[in-house]
Amino acid sequence: MAKTLTLASPQTPAQWQAYYQLRWQVLRAPWQQPPGSEQDELEQSSFHQMLLDAQGQVAAVGRLHQVDNETAQVRYMAVAESWQGKGAGSRILQALEQQAVQLGMKYIVLNARDSALAFYQRQGYRVVATAPTQFGITHQRMQKQLCLAGSPADWQHWCQSLQQTWHSTIPLSAYMQLQIEQCDGYQLQCTAPLPPNINLHQTMFAGSIYTLATLTGWGMLYLQLQSLGLHGAQVLADANIRYLKPIRSQPNAVCKVAAVSGDLTPLAAGKRVKQQINVQLFAEGELCAEFSGLYAVLPE
Repeated sequence: MAKTLTLASPQTPAQWQAYYQLRWQVLRAPWQQPPGSEQDELEQSSFHQMLLDAQGQVAAVGRLHQVDNETAQVRYMAVAESWQGKGAGSRILQALEQQAVQLGMKYIVLNARDSALAFYQRQGYRVVATAPTQFGITHQRMQKQLCLAGSPADWQHWCQSLQQTWHSTIPLSAYMQLQIEQCDGYQLQCTAPLPPNINLHQTMFAGSIYTLATLTGWGMLYLQLQSLGLHGAQVLADANIRYLKPIRSQPNAVCKVAAVSGDLTPLAAGKRVKQQINVQLFAEGELCAEFSGLYAVLPE
């Protein structure tokens, strides 16, 4: 339902007032904190986002500020009661993450109340420390990685290895002529030409679309393992795909580091790990398919 809301940054005095009012109502008023306590000294240097309904009422808000050269922090996430549980918080968070990527940040951190831990874990954040208690409420320090570890040279080397692994161990990938288009550390883009993947309607065969998405997600998992110095047997445990539009030209499958959730580090201790990975397929700039896969890595 949050798709009916409009994403914006506050501009007018009335919008700023409504933006801070929702912050105060959700994050401060229930604990008898005065108006004004919902703001701090970083407001002018921060990036602000809000969601507006059809009547211009504020449904959700959030803020991002830069901590250092690699890290940004999310603060003051608040969703109006009538919009809670409808995806508004996820949309705000994704917009803040995209801004962090544009700033070249490698990590996002935030302090989450215990009641919000599950929400942030679904968005790919993990607990890294205990945060200061506020108004008697326990908070946890959470972090999300936006970029692969390593250098551009590392990413290129790992992509070459990935390409060879696909073509030598998954013959279908070679027949499809699946190729890595780009990897900039923040996202992996893969493609496959239309001719070897065409159907009788002169559009891309649904099975090829599914395979392209599956292997792009598998590739993102592979690159993460390489960046962590980990190894294991990668398998697809579960998946679903939405075919939105026919693909009539060469597609691009895009998988972002920020669009994965699940901690891989227990693999180092010989434990099986899982990760949810999302992939989008575009053709001529239009979103044509959305894929979500649950991958598992088995220790070797």
